[in-house]
Amino acid sequence: MSTALAIARAIAQAWARPEDLERLENLHYHDAGHGYDPFGLHPDVISMSAAITRPLYERYFRVKSQGHEHIPTTGPAILAANHSGNLPIDGMMIWTDIVRKTNPARVPRPIADHFVPALPWLGTLFSRGGMVGGSRGNCRALLEDGNLLMIFPEGVPGIIKPWSKRYQLQYFRVGHAEMAIRHQAPVVPVAVIGAEEQMPQLFASKRLGKIFGIEAVPIPASPIPLPVQYHLYYGEPIPMQLDYRPEQADDPDIVNEAAKRVRSAVDDLIQRGLKERQSVF
Repeated sequence: MSTALAIARAIAQAWARPEDLERLENLHYHDAGHGYDPFGLHPDVISMSAAITRPLYERYFRVKSQGHEHIPTTGPAILAANHSGNLPIDGMMIWTDIVRKTNPARVPRPIADHFVPALPWLGTLFSRGGMVGGSRGNCRALLEDGNLLMIFPEGVPGIIKPWSKRYQLQYFRVGHAEMAIRHQAPVVPVAVIGAEEQMPQLFASKRLGKIFGIEAVPIPASPIPLPVQYHLYYGEPIPMQLDYRPEQADDPDIVNEAAKRVRSAVDDLIQRGLKERQSVF
């Protein structure tokens, strides 16, 4: 075992709750023959990450969630969520929530923009926790292996939108719908309430965006995320595997129609969450 994995295991055993360690022993994981899965995930890093994010989840953001019964316990599926907050903490909280609340434990595989896996150190750490670069081939392999994908169809425009457009969904890329149809996987709509207020944006820098190869980099008013309360909603799965045939993934009109269904379902959950929320903090 490498030194890094030995440290990860030691941290997990010291900080994680015994019941969490026991539950995570049965997570969906295929060793590629060298200790990691084909994309770099390792169970010890999952356990460590669950332990490290626990204080943020329980005490700082005080996450409340509902609808876990809609997350398939086995087989391929895609989580499609709104995206916001300048930093991808929304993805971290969804990841933590699902790892904690599913039994047997499922590890959502976040699908990241191209520049994230290339980040020094962080890219490797994120891949050990399940993150995968967002190519068609990667998504195909994960779905064929029965994984749970986490996708933010808004992409970067979701996290750089101005304060005046909070909780207004930006254009949904259609790749999630195409993959769901082609590989016959249901799509679970997810709404995140709270992330929009965690780091109000001053402006978005296109100059910095060029460095990372993205549209712009948001410049927040707060140097750290504010202690907002997160509310997560998982909606009923949209049965792409029942409503469409695999070959229909090649029809742009059908794919666009399916993506609109997902966007509408996410928006309905957002509006429900905003009505039910009593306070930002």
